[in-house]
Amino acid sequence: MLLTISLEKLTGDFITPEKISLIIRVILILVIGIPLIRLIRSIAKRIVKDRLSPQSEQLVVRSVYYVAILILLITLLNEFGFRLSAILGAAGIFGVAIGFASQTSFSNIISGIFLISEKPFQIGDVVQVSSNIGTIESIDLLSIKLKTPDNRYIRVPNETMIKTEVINITRYPIRRLDIYVSVSYNDNLEKVKTVFMDIIANEPLALKEPAPLFSIEKFDESGIKILYGVWVNKEDYLALKNSLMINLKDKFEHEHITIPFPHIFIANAGELKSENQC
Repeated sequence: MLLTISLEKLTGDFITPEKISLIIRVILILVIGIPLIRLIRSIAKRIVKDRLSPQSEQLVVRSVYYVAILILLITLLNEFGFRLSAILGAAGIFGVAIGFASQTSFSNIISGIFLISEKPFQIGDVVQVSSNIGTIESIDLLSIKLKTPDNRYIRVPNETMIKTEVINITRYPIRRLDIYVSVSYNDNLEKVKTVFMDIIANEPLALKEPAPLFSIEKFDESGIKILYGVWVNKEDYLALKNSLMINLKDKFEHEHITIPFPHIFIANAGELKSENQC
């Protein structure tokens, strides 16, 4: 009997009409708010789809999405009795600490705005940032997301993208493939050039215009360093590189053109002394 009375008193304290009403309101806010946020994001995406670049579209849609979530959270907090003015007042206590912590984030946001306006790259471009090369998958408020050729995920802060030299590898429809090869000092350079030009003439992926480049770079210790430059459509770059490397090696072997390699001669001090005495 005593246990029954205690349970009734306990449930009476915790389950009140006001609390039941609060629970119902919170459930209704979530049931209506979550689908509404998705609808707003879909509408925003439809509005800006054909009016902005892919990176600007992504930035606008995500900004609208985050603002909608923030409004939903504020609404829920109000239902639980948390007033925005009180929250802001309490936040003032931690203002200095938060200011230092958010300084980098704010800098990244400003840098992201500059990147969007300058448009040095867009989603789908292949870029090199420091030693990393990857395809841009997203441009967000705080960072750029890259996917490397070996399927790694790299997050680069927008501030880094502003301060660092960024190479857009696929900005233009064609690019030049540079291959460095060394030949022996005994080889005829005109023959080497003719062999290279013949390979290019029979290579379907190589562009004839702009004309291919044959440049004698320098005289190394072990041979003459030559640069072969061939223009190619950016999507055929890797295929042409592999094809040229294979054909160059096969053709050089067929024409008896030597690709030298460094030699190291080792002699002990006694042998050198004997030779000098002779």
